[in-house]
Amino acid sequence: MKRQPLLFTCRSICPSFERAAGELGGRAPWQDGTMERRHGRPLAGPAEASLASSSRQLGPLRERLLDLAPVVVAFSGGADSAFLAWVAHDTLGQAAHAVTAVSASLAPEEESDCRALAREWGLRWTPVVTHELANPAYSANDGQRCYWCKAELMDALVPLAEREDATVILGVNVDDLGDHRPGQQAAAERGAAFPLVEAGFTKADVRAWSSRLGLRTWDKPAAACLASRIPYGTPVTLGVLESVALAESGLRSMGFRQLRVRHYGPLARLEVHRDELARAFEEREAVVNAVRRAGYTYVTLDLEGFRSGNLNQALAEPAPVTA
Repeated sequence: MKRQPLLFTCRSICPSFERAAGELGGRAPWQDGTMERRHGRPLAGPAEASLASSSRQLGPLRERLLDLAPVVVAFSGGADSAFLAWVAHDTLGQAAHAVTAVSASLAPEEESDCRALAREWGLRWTPVVTHELANPAYSANDGQRCYWCKAELMDALVPLAEREDATVILGVNVDDLGDHRPGQQAAAERGAAFPLVEAGFTKADVRAWSSRLGLRTWDKPAAACLASRIPYGTPVTLGVLESVALAESGLRSMGFRQLRVRHYGPLARLEVHRDELARAFEEREAVVNAVRRAGYTYVTLDLEGFRSGNLNQALAEPAPVTA
């Protein structure tokens, strides 16, 4: 696999847009109509207008993907990785390979949605099985759990990328750099690139562009791995992950979109969007039943509502990673 330096910068490090287009016979595929022919339909009018007015931002991302090509996209189905997979496919065609890591930490609905998105968008897509739980360092669930998760992901993707002489790319955006994300370190150490960071994309940029491009993932709720529901220090087990997945599936079937079921032994602490707190209380009997069916005895509702990554607040200075 080609090794690329990790650059935490919001500027493009690629050749100029004109030079990148020149490498493809004078015009890039999204300029000369081949993109439209590839997908069998043109971009919608508003999206096309947005592209023209904002090419300063999307252009460098496409340039960077050309620079990295071929690529293997770590495709979890979330808004960020879905956007990156779409743009990579749109820019590089079959030189972009979307790969989804399937394990107990991936909600079943997310695996199904990855499959559906790949079919809808014509992605070259492959699911691969990963085995995070087999690693005691991951199961121990200290502050470095995400490091070992991404290490397992890269162990699965790197051999595939090497066979294709490709670069592994992840949908990390600029906003992700401010949180405790040791997984980024693990990916960078193994040669992954973060093109959204290099092109300066924030979470808001990803969602805005996804909307402009007509991608249904533009407003998809954030969906971190199921292990993120387990407080640090509580071991990650298959049974716990299955309970969390079942409880969240039950709540989603009731129409709750943005949610987390935080696991505290027999107690589940529910986080829903603040706009849905009143509804969760009003329908508390059905909510409690849905969560108890997953094996929980006690069900509580967090009055602060959904907060992505809030379990990181319990961390002191993270311990250094040791092999």
